[in-house]
Amino acid sequence: MAGKEDGNVLDEKKIRIMTRLALSEEKYGKENFNISRYYRSDYIRYSLLKTVLSVTVGYILILGMAALYHAEYLIANAVKLDYKEMGLYVLGIYLALLIVYSGITVVIAAVKYARASRFEKKYGNVLGILRKLYENGVEPKREGLEK
Repeated sequence: MAGKEDGNVLDEKKIRIMTRLALSEEKYGKENFNISRYYRSDYIRYSLLKTVLSVTVGYILILGMAALYHAEYLIANAVKLDYKEMGLYVLGIYLALLIVYSGITVVIAAVKYARASRFEKKYGNVLGILRKLYENGVEPKREGLEK
């Protein structure tokens, strides 16, 4: 009878581990597995590319709306305006926005990648524990998804 109880305990442990894996995968897995498909530098570059594109499109749209809002003034003073100074001002603001948002993106992408790597390592450790339980029927040392 003791063997049957040990088998039930192992089955309960397997079920708990599989449940923990399923919950972790459902909660964090999709995003983390997508992130960890990339090398760290590639993921950061990809995030940076999305940011540069978004900032550029957003800035052009805002600049266009501002130009439309001030269209009467721009048309009335088209000959008097200093386009070089205005262009340098617009370019300076664009570059400042780009630098700030790019810096924020690099930091956030690096943190997200590190988090995804840790998750994947813990997930792999728990899968290894589950595999050993199925192979040996003995619980190995625990290292897993627990906080």
